[in-house]
Amino acid sequence: MYLNSIAPANGSRKKCKRKGRGIGSGLGKTAGRGHKGQKSRSGGKVNKGFEGGQTPLHRRIPKYGFISMKMKEKTEIRLSELSKFSNKIVDLKLLKKHNLVNNNVKFVKIILFGNITIPLTIRGLHITKGARNMIESSGGTIQE
Repeated sequence: MYLNSIAPANGSRKKCKRKGRGIGSGLGKTAGRGHKGQKSRSGGKVNKGFEGGQTPLHRRIPKYGFISMKMKEKTEIRLSELSKFSNKIVDLKLLKKHNLVNNNVKFVKIILFGNITIPLTIRGLHITKGARNMIESSGGTIQE
C-alpha cells in the first residue's frame, strides 16, 4: 500500500458545486444569485434581523422583567432542614459550613416547612411567624 493509492470510499465525498462555469453546469451566468438586487452583488450582505428598514421584531416587542442582584444574596431555608442540628446555636456561618446555603448569601429566612422537636437557638437570621412559634414551642430561643 502506497500513499498515492489511498482513496476515499465511494459516495463518501461529494463533488462541490462549481459556480459560474458555463451554461451546462446549471449554475452559469448569475451563479445561482438571480438577477440584480443587493444579494446578487459582491459583499451584499443583510444583517441578521434586518427587515428592510422596518423596525425589527426584536425592537418592536416590549421589554419586560428585572432580576435584582440582591436576590442572589437572599435565600430561604426550611425548618425541617434545621432538625439535623442538635442543641446548637444556628447562625449564617453554621449554615454555610454545612453547605445548606451558598457562600455569597448574606441573608437567610427560616420558613415553616415540616416540623422540629429539638430545642435550637437561632441567632441573626430572619424568621417567619409560623416558624418562630414552632421553634419556641419546641423549647428553642431566638436571638435577634
